[in-house]
Amino acid sequence: MDAMEPAISPQSVSGAFRQTLLWLTKAAAAVAIVGLALVAILLLFMWREHKTAIALPIPTGHFAIGRTTYAWTNEAATDDLALYRGSKRQVLVWVWYPAIRSNPDAPAEYLPGQWRAALAKRQGVFMRSFFKRDPALVHAHSVPDAMVSPEQRTYPVVLLRAGGSALTTDFTTLAEDLASHGFFVVGFDAPYRSFVVVLPDGRVVARSPAANVENANGNLADPVVGKLLAMWTSDTTFVVDQLQRLNDDSSEKLAGRMDFERLGMFGHSFGGATALEFCHQDSRCKAAVDIDGIPFGRVVPEGLGKPGMFLLSDHSREMADRESHQVLADIQSIYDRLPDPRLYVVIRRANHFSFSDQILLNSQAAFGLLRLVGIGGLDGRRGLAISADYVHEFFEVHLNGAPAASLTTLTSKYPEVHIDGR
Repeated sequence: MDAMEPAISPQSVSGAFRQTLLWLTKAAAAVAIVGLALVAILLLFMWREHKTAIALPIPTGHFAIGRTTYAWTNEAATDDLALYRGSKRQVLVWVWYPAIRSNPDAPAEYLPGQWRAALAKRQGVFMRSFFKRDPALVHAHSVPDAMVSPEQRTYPVVLLRAGGSALTTDFTTLAEDLASHGFFVVGFDAPYRSFVVVLPDGRVVARSPAANVENANGNLADPVVGKLLAMWTSDTTFVVDQLQRLNDDSSEKLAGRMDFERLGMFGHSFGGATALEFCHQDSRCKAAVDIDGIPFGRVVPEGLGKPGMFLLSDHSREMADRESHQVLADIQSIYDRLPDPRLYVVIRRANHFSFSDQILLNSQAAFGLLRLVGIGGLDGRRGLAISADYVHEFFEVHLNGAPAASLTTLTSKYPEVHIDGR
């Protein structure tokens, strides 16, 4: 060291280090405080959403809408997922239908009180109080147990099946819109397989851990997938059988009003797979719609052999893995063998929630964060409008004999739509 150069003392180095450490500590504290403030603001927005009333989209058809429910037990089928050996399979059925318009009638609850309570007990505090809107504040457009409209002698029947963790009522927007155009729409939930079910006697049955198809984590060969698909498909067969018995029972308010020569099915996610498989197996089904669902079962190698539509969200960000390419290959394979008019629709910027009420009822603040990272981006009501329009027109063509051109003209109406398939 040069003799004229001042020495750096250990004390000065130690002081500089302490100053730097103090500055970093203050900066980290400031960042933490800002972060906590942002989280608090986000939670405040989410809590406000949770406690704010919302009305579902107004149905576009001219019919008023009735809604009724049934609970049926399949005495010929044992529920292998039930707690008690030998328990019979049950279904809780929701029916929307064209009804007589009556202004004084109060609309049906979006989700009945016992169901709301059961659902709340099984959701975490965050999901129940922040991420999900209070279902008691959701306003639908159906009238409970209304009289069937006399405008037509009979109406076509369309079955509805929700995805793995969804309830049938999560698709009230699509069900109400289709019913408003003159269709019976019949969805169902099942104990031990639906997220939660309230039986007529008040008992609450939650989903068995072994019955959560999402546990497969994208593994197409997971045996739980095949087991659940078989159960949901056989339940669909049972529901149609029961509907036909009900249709023949003169004491029933819906008797004689359903036309089973015009029967179709649509479903979302795993419900879409069920729709394809049921319509592949059961000759009574004339047309099927898979909404954003991975196909499973015999329909994949054997094809559908009747009219079908794939209505998909935007999966362009998910195509890097082999499983995703296999799913698209399976969809393409089924589509290639469909009779015309067939349709393969992709809605740009849509996500998996865009087809159900959850796109409106889950936190919009949370969806906003997803949009910031490039996931989704399609307005929720716009996505539901597109979905409802395509589902309605598809069944108008294939169950009511409307011109096939009505399907292709929808493309010009919705620039977000891309017609895929080769």
